[in-house]
Amino acid sequence: MNYARVRSLTNLISDRLQALPLMVVYLTDGCNSRCAMCDIWKSPRCNMDLALVAELVAAGRQLNTQMVLLSGGEAMQHPRWPEIAQQFRDAGIKVWLLTNGLLLKKQAPEVLATCDLVTVSLDAATSELYAKIRGVDALDLILTGIQEVCALGVPIHTRTTVMRANFRQIPLIVDTALAAGADSTSFLPVDSSNPFAFGPRFAQDSAIPLANQTEPDPYGPLLESDLPDFWDIIEALMHTHRDHFADGRIAESPDKIRQLYAYFAAPYGHATFQPPRCNAPHVSMVVNVDGTLQPCFFLPATGKLQGQALKQAINSPETIGMRQAYRQGERHECDRCVCPLYRGPRGLLRGF
Repeated sequence: MNYARVRSLTNLISDRLQALPLMVVYLTDGCNSRCAMCDIWKSPRCNMDLALVAELVAAGRQLNTQMVLLSGGEAMQHPRWPEIAQQFRDAGIKVWLLTNGLLLKKQAPEVLATCDLVTVSLDAATSELYAKIRGVDALDLILTGIQEVCALGVPIHTRTTVMRANFRQIPLIVDTALAAGADSTSFLPVDSSNPFAFGPRFAQDSAIPLANQTEPDPYGPLLESDLPDFWDIIEALMHTHRDHFADGRIAESPDKIRQLYAYFAAPYGHATFQPPRCNAPHVSMVVNVDGTLQPCFFLPATGKLQGQALKQAINSPETIGMRQAYRQGERHECDRCVCPLYRGPRGLLRGF
């Protein structure tokens, strides 16, 4: 029996964490993409200090961390990222790399040596649209990088942010990702309401009512006039790619894909979007490049590592209060969360 995983089960019955199954680490604020729907790349670049990394590795051992997700900015822009990944691996912690893929081809050997899983953002299937969305003309480079890393045997998963600009390419994106060798592909809707994710985009914390937008934004949520076409596209996908749903190469179930439609249609009164099932603050913690802590990617910071151990910081009064608030349905950010994380008892025992 894996007692470290059994220990994590206590997280599900208390707002005080005894283990930290997943640690999300933002290695850098730097990014070599210029995405139209994200402002992180506009921030001054700051790389995580190696002393802080050493603290997190030690904390991961103490807290029975199973997986570390290396993110950013663009994690691969940290000049010491392979060394950092190896430190976590040496501590018995699996490494999951989240990347835009621009450096995959160049650093494929480093990925093979240090990563257990890679997720690549893939928001278009044509070079022209990719350049418009991501701000760099690099689709061919990224697909080549995926091919090379997959050929080395590292599992790669692609994730697409669905928006007005690319929803018509969803079937082609699936085909493109799988043709490049990706093990699976997945989709989530563009977030346009959360002030804590994707850079300091909004001046206040309140959610922006999607249905009241006055200027159509190709990199934002779908308009009401887009909805019939979107419904037809995802329903057709159920038939043309039924085998991919069955074998998991499309990670979402048909019902979850239909929830994409509900997410975009709900503000116009054409569907009901149910708040997603999520317990991310009870199974994970986000550590920003400067040591600032967030219970999850979409909730505000609750503290900072300033001379205190992570074990104490994740159970500060502020963090425990945030866990209580989201669990009791008091955080509006959770109502329209685009990227929930849920682990029940069986999931925690299986591990990340």
